[in-house]
Parts: sequence; structure tokens; C-alpha cells
Amino acid sequence: MSHATQEIAPAGGRFERAGIDKFEARRAELADATLATLGELGLARTSLREIAQKTDFSHGVLHYYFRDKVELITFGVRRYKEHCVTRYDAIVAESPDAATLSGRFAHALVATLLDDTAMHRLWYDLRTQAMFDDALLPTVVDLDRQLEEMVWRVVSRHAELADTRVALSRAGAYAVFDGLFEGALQRHLAGDTTATGRLRDDAVVLLTRLMVAPTS
Repeated sequence: MSHATQEIAPAGGRFERAGIDKFEARRAELADATLATLGELGLARTSLREIAQKTDFSHGVLHYYFRDKVELITFGVRRYKEHCVTRYDAIVAESPDAATLSGRFAHALVATLLDDTAMHRLWYDLRTQAMFDDALLPTVVDLDRQLEEMVWRVVSRHAELADTRVALSRAGAYAVFDGLFEGALQRHLAGDTTATGRLRDDAVVLLTRLMVAPTS
């Protein structure tokens, strides 16, 4: 009897895990499909019903997998950003010198601004709304931490390749690059055709000059 129980229990566990995995996979599919709508309309103008009207999913389906709009948004943005935080790791690992790293990093910043404009706009919208909605705050704080670490990997490796040291703290370096990127995004959305070029040039300047402590 005990031997039979040992044979059956793992199978039950596998079925349970399979059900959970299927549920999470469906949540991921729904979140990914609705992020474009969220990026287009913004948080304040979007409800689950509005998302349903602009996608192939019914309001009932969305509400089955997500309690509310906040859960859907934070789940989707977290998935996207957790992928983004490794975006520059190959550049950090493969750049042979500081000049190459700064150039590749600046080019990658422009590429993601152009390719993922709606998602970046949604992220800044979410971060602003978190100042007023405590339900959003844990996700924003955690993602900001990961993004800070992402920038630091770039900045610290550049300093290492340049045989110097970083002039700012992790938080300071992140604040500078985040502000640079957000400003470029706003100008790009406003139709400024010079925004991406300025972003590229300024990113190189920040890495090669402002991030490096003067030698004594």
C-alpha cells in the first residue's frame, strides 16, 4: 500500500505543477498582448474593459486571470523590464575597450527608444502613478533597483576598461542616465527628430567624461 502511494503522489504533483504552469503561461500571453494597448493609452485612460475592446480577449477572460488592472499592468511591465535589464550585458562582456563600450551602449539606448517606445512610455507612466497608488509601489521599487544595477554594470565596466574609477554612486549614475533617456523619449514623442542623435552623443559624453573621477 505504501509503495503504491509513493508511485501515485509524484504524478499528482506533476499534474498540479502543470496546471500552475499553464495558468501562468496564459497570464503571460494575455499580459504581453495587452501591453501595446496600455502603452498607447496610458494607465489613467485604460480599464480592463477598454483593454478587452482593443484586443481579442473578452473582459471576462482578462478578469479571470487578473484581479484588476493594476495586477495586469504590473505583471506585464515586470515581464518586459526583467527582460530589459539584461539588454546591455553582452555589450559589457564583449567590448574590448572603453571607447567601444560607450559607442555600443549609446547605440543600444537609441535602438530601444525607437523599438520599444510604447513600453518605455508605459514604464514612466507606471513609475509616476506609483507616487499616488501604493499598490504599484513594490513593483516600481524592485524594477528601479534592477535598472540601477543594469546601469551600474555598464558604468563600472567602462571605468575598469578606462583604468579609472566611477565618480558617482550607483544611484547617482542611474539617475543621470535615466533622466537623459526619459528626456530623449519625451522629445521623440513630441516629434523632435534630433532627440535620438542627441541621446547617442550625450550618452557617450556621460560615460567618457562625467562618469570618470579626475586623477590626482
